[in-house]
Amino acid sequence: MSMATGAAQGGGRRRRGRRGGAINEINMTPFIDVVLVLLIIFMVAAPMMTVGVPLDLPQTKAAPLNQDSKPVTLSIRQTGQVFLGEDELTDDTIVAKLSATAKDGFEERVFVRGDKRVDYGRVAQVMAIVTGGGFKKVALVTEPDQR
Repeated sequence: MSMATGAAQGGGRRRRGRRGGAINEINMTPFIDVVLVLLIIFMVAAPMMTVGVPLDLPQTKAAPLNQDSKPVTLSIRQTGQVFLGEDELTDDTIVAKLSATAKDGFEERVFVRGDKRVDYGRVAQVMAIVTGGGFKKVALVTEPDQR
């Protein structure tokens, strides 16, 4: 009988030692909650992060361009006003502002976004100013056709 009593006491000591020790588990629930909230915030905010002047772009069936870096974008409103980001430019300052903004110099990719109601002659004039200033990679931006 004495052996049984000693074994029971030894088992009790081990249990007490485990209760007082540190918990080695990490509770992942708060971390997952924070990550899901951040995911929702970015999903809602991403469409609002488009830079520039809001335009009604023409729709085409052209394939999207593969681009590694973010290009410099010029926007032309229906009224013919030219914008770099949200800054309005005159025809005389377009090349100077592009040169100051372009990281790769004249090899920088320049996108021209023209409202679909703007005069085609105005779009051609702005593109001529940009290419005449030395920029070689100039492209028009359209929206994919929804049909």
